Order: sequence, then C-alpha cells, then structure tokens
Amino acid sequence: MPIYEFYCSECHTIFNFLSPRIDTQKRPDCPRCGKPELERRASLFSISKGRTEEEGEGGEDFPDIDESKMEQAMNMLSREAEGIDEDDPKQAAKLMRKLFDSTGLRMGGGMEEAMRRLEKGEDPEQVEADLGDVLEGEDLFEAPRKTLRRKLLPPEQDETLYDL
Repeated sequence: MPIYEFYCSECHTIFNFLSPRIDTQKRPDCPRCGKPELERRASLFSISKGRTEEEGEGGEDFPDIDESKMEQAMNMLSREAEGIDEDDPKQAAKLMRKLFDSTGLRMGGGMEEAMRRLEKGEDPEQVEADLGDVLEGEDLFEAPRKTLRRKLLPPEQDETLYDL
C-alpha cells in the first residue's frame, strides 16, 4: 500500500495519504482547509546505515530558517547600498524594491505609488511632499505572514496518515 505526499500551498503543509493501490492520478483535497487537488510531492527516503536515531531528527541539520541565505541577501543589499548615488532617486528606488522583494515585505498603496514615481526619476522631496500624509498613515513594513513563512520556513509536515 503506497503512501503519497501532497502539498497544500494555503496551509504550507505536506500531508501523507495512504492508497490501497498505486494511483498516480488522484489528487486529494486538503484535509485542513479543503483546498481542492493538492500538489503531489516526491516522497523522500533515506538509508540510515551507520547513523544514530538522533542524527537527522531536526535540530541543527534542518534549521527552520536558512540564516546563511538571509545573511547573503542582506550582505548583497549592504554592498549595493554603499555604491548608490544618494542623489539618484532611481537607484534608491531600485534598492528599496530589492529589499522588499528579498524580505517578503509588502508595500502599501502609498509606498507603491512613491516607488513608481522615484523609479521615473522624480524628486524625492516632491514625492514626499505629495504623499507624506499617505505614507505616514501606512504601515510601510507590514510583513504578510504567509509570504514570509513560505520564503523562510520549510513546509510543516502533518504526520497523520489520511486515506486517498
């Protein structure tokens, strides 16, 4: 009886399904949120010859956040920030876009408008004068949990065995 793994992008979780026979076509709905036709995942397997049970069970082998990847992104942004011309709004906007993209931060409507105008080369002081009130009322660094969770954390593994 094969066990198949399916991924739910809404729950960011991998679920295990037991099938009474080989079935490579069926795609179940999410047992948690009900999302239809989950994405099939290739199941991992390993041979643990010579390893103790404690090795490979989470811990340092599988950190929740890839700190080296995050550090590389921040170092790259830092290097780019050192070389930008502070008087060029296009360069500043490009760096800000990279910051938002690499961290998963979401721009509000006012910030998005300010970025578009800076990317066109408009004077930052004029953009601030026109949009200052809008920008002050916005949470500029609101991180959507779903996006950050998917970028920084591996999917949750639901250990329950569901029927396919």
